[in-house]
Amino acid sequence: QVQLVESGGGSVQAGDSLRLSCLVSGRSLTSYAMAWFRQAPGKEREFVATLNWSSSRVYYADSVQGRFTISKDVSKNTMALQMNSLKPEDTAVYYCAMIGRAWYEPTRDVSEYDYWGQGTQVTVSS
Repeated sequence: QVQLVESGGGSVQAGDSLRLSCLVSGRSLTSYAMAWFRQAPGKEREFVATLNWSSSRVYYADSVQGRFTISKDVSKNTMALQMNSLKPEDTAVYYCAMIGRAWYEPTRDVSEYDYWGQGTQVTVSS
């Protein structure tokens, strides 16, 4: 059974940094594309960042490009999202997700992801 568990959320001031982590159990993440999404109150879940199985292809939403960095640590079976220069509009619940098919290309489409974590709250105040 594949499980994803996020951690690292919190409340910070604008301009601060946070590092989110997603621990994967039940499967090695080596062969799978993964992503971060977020959902603010009253809004749909939106794409943040994704990377392919080898981390050779990485894509970001325009709103976070240059501020956020997605990465994998295969030795720890974790994925991370380093968030710098945080803004109040980054406030949301952040979710990690994994595509269930090996070698599948990363995508911004939320419906393509088979496994999800429970989410971690990030609150940025001005």
